[in-house]
Amino acid sequence: MPTNDKYDFKVIEQRWQQHWEEEKTNKVSHQPGRPKYYVLEMFPYPSGRIHMGHVRNYSIGDVIARYKRMQGFNVLHPMGWDAFGLPAENAAMKRGIHPASWTYDNIDYMRGQLKAMGLSYDWDRELATCNPDYYRWEQVLFLKMLEHGLIYRKETTVNWCDDCQTVLAREQVIDGACWRCDQPVLPKTMYGWFFKITDYAEELLADLDSLTGWPEKVVTMQRNWIGKSTGLACDFKVEGSDQTITIFTTRPDTIFGVTFMSLAVEHPLLKALTKGKPEEQQVNLFVQETILAKQRASLDQEMEKQGVFTGSYCINPFTGERVPIFAANFVLMEYGTGAVMAVPAHDQRDFEFACKYSLPIRVVVQPEGEALDAVAMTEAAEGPGVLVASGSFTGLDSIEAQQAIIAHAQRERCGRPHITYRLRDWGISRQRYWGAPIPVIHCESCGIVPVPESELPILLPGTEDSKGRHSPLHQQEDFIAVTCPSCGKPARRETDTLDTFVESSWYFARYTNPGLDTAPIDMEAAAYWLPVDQYIGGVEHAILHLLYARFFTKMLRDLGYLTVNEPFTNLLTQGMVIKDGAKMSKSKGNVVDPSELIEQYGADTVRLFSLFAAPPERDLEWNAQGVDGASRFLNRVYRLVIHNLTCFGQTAIVDLTALNEPSRILHRKTHQAIRRVTENIESNFHFNTAISGVMELVNLATTVADEQIDPAVQRDTLETILTLLFPMVPHFCEELWQISGHPNQLNNAVWPQYNVEAAKDDEITIVIQINGKVRSKLQVPPDIDDQSLERMALSEEKISKLLADKQPRKIIVVQKKLVNIVL
Repeated sequence: MPTNDKYDFKVIEQRWQQHWEEEKTNKVSHQPGRPKYYVLEMFPYPSGRIHMGHVRNYSIGDVIARYKRMQGFNVLHPMGWDAFGLPAENAAMKRGIHPASWTYDNIDYMRGQLKAMGLSYDWDRELATCNPDYYRWEQVLFLKMLEHGLIYRKETTVNWCDDCQTVLAREQVIDGACWRCDQPVLPKTMYGWFFKITDYAEELLADLDSLTGWPEKVVTMQRNWIGKSTGLACDFKVEGSDQTITIFTTRPDTIFGVTFMSLAVEHPLLKALTKGKPEEQQVNLFVQETILAKQRASLDQEMEKQGVFTGSYCINPFTGERVPIFAANFVLMEYGTGAVMAVPAHDQRDFEFACKYSLPIRVVVQPEGEALDAVAMTEAAEGPGVLVASGSFTGLDSIEAQQAIIAHAQRERCGRPHITYRLRDWGISRQRYWGAPIPVIHCESCGIVPVPESELPILLPGTEDSKGRHSPLHQQEDFIAVTCPSCGKPARRETDTLDTFVESSWYFARYTNPGLDTAPIDMEAAAYWLPVDQYIGGVEHAILHLLYARFFTKMLRDLGYLTVNEPFTNLLTQGMVIKDGAKMSKSKGNVVDPSELIEQYGADTVRLFSLFAAPPERDLEWNAQGVDGASRFLNRVYRLVIHNLTCFGQTAIVDLTALNEPSRILHRKTHQAIRRVTENIESNFHFNTAISGVMELVNLATTVADEQIDPAVQRDTLETILTLLFPMVPHFCEELWQISGHPNQLNNAVWPQYNVEAAKDDEITIVIQINGKVRSKLQVPPDIDDQSLERMALSEEKISKLLADKQPRKIIVVQKKLVNIVL
């Protein structure tokens, strides 16, 4: 029995966390025939400490998991660690330790922090992607993909830091220097491995329409990233050569307006086009400068459009004209063909380039009602119109002309209909140490040889004892030297490691049976649990992680491991935690340590604040007073319950006909709270308004506590408060549930159902008049405001017909009596 009016959160939370762990309360197994619910938050990188963003993310997921359990679902709610990556490698190097030691120490600490939050994870399913038991199966999947033609190796140009001996992502090149060592970064041609995600481009695009449970902005971002374009692929023969330049255009209707050709500086024909010409040296210098400039430019920075004439021409197959070929810095090799037919009159980028280099501008599409003059144009006319100066196609509508011109190109065998995507194959090679080794061997006699599956996993050097060297694998001869499994001759092991996005692209499937030691995925368990019903994470992962996870799901389906087409049925992208007007971060010095908050207020208070402060999809503004407020509220509930413990001994059922007015009001408010909380969780996870609904009930229960409240009503109200709050503040509610004498745990309780009749507000009758004559009546809540009453009166079916199109001159409202509409 409590001895004071303030609950001891330290004792209570420790007791229940220990109980849940010892009893394995949240352990789950797949049970065919029982409805399942799989809720998953994006697993964290083990950086060493959780932050308030983690607290918010995981609290949201935990409320959903606990709520669904109380609804009778078999709930899978796992946790693990996205543990490979360069940050751990750098941190370990700085401290003179092995990345494995650094990573596993961080995991141990962060696991303790998550357990201190009372999160209902099935910890028996915990996994870490740096564990050989995990990446062994990733290596198996690599071999399966290689076998099915979904992986290839090719030469590519990368950003290379010679000092760090590694490839850098574009984001890691700052002003032409390495973000880590500040040494110059140079382009380097080397071989890399690629996943053929483009084989799934059309399916990835089409299936976006099925993701009705995803935020529209995320679907749009993915649609734009895949970037499907339809149009014409057309071949321009190079003058004086048997070579052709193939272009792709979405505007074949403008092909008669081509006045020059633009090539990306990486285009494979560029060297041949300039070889032996006076322009060769200038073009080569321009290529080098452009590649360096692209490295120095930020991802969202638009460079000044520049180019240089190659000395070569190609022939427009529709006009027979000579078209000068330029190397241009704005053409992307990774989109289309790396060659662009330039139509300056109808493309703004081409227009600016033509003006800069005094190139011809030819109008071939006249907008309706206009007469464009190329000499007088100040910007490109990019809209539709009617074709002019376009041979036999002159006079056609520009949209209609597109198909006609494509058909003509097909007949003349100089072009064809074509679909292209912005999406490019996924380069998965990383020249790091702390990543999953790629399981192939390079043999001079046999070429590329897969490592036999029986020899997997290929372990990182030194990971068995977390000691030893951890420099990049291509610097470790002991790791590299190997015997070819095919011919037995000396060979070299692949030294690239896998992009860490690979680990996070299938972990959700491994969770369905992470202990399986005979295959990457338990197909029976996966068929039961997948897809994930609710996925939760930051919007910053809207493109790459989610796209790669969707690709992996489809690929694993085709390999026979999965039966689903999409990994995540519903997606919630929670907002950031903001303090002092900026996202919390160490660099800004505005971080609030969750562990310190939990030590001062308890986990339930911190959880409650993070859930109440804002809707989950909105940014949460940090407010210390809000944490105090959450603490005060819980103590109010605590006092309310312990001061009314006697009511829990009641076994009588509420008799609505025998209730006095205060009891009837409290009973109604109780069922309204159940309805409100249930609807807020079900419709949009707006826990803030759900909690607000419980607060209103607590306020009323406290206000009427001194009145003659029916003991059965009081018992139902207090039980409802604890049950509704349980998913949000589980330790607190479980403790009070036990104190109040319940033999079973709230964790095993059933979510309450509201009584529709009991939740109804008392209604009053309002007379509706038109020009003083009674025309109809309304039943409305007694506390309805004037504006709402006016709207209801005007929209009432009989009144609406009588008014027809007539506009009232005045509307008179007499509170709780009538509405008079004056025409």
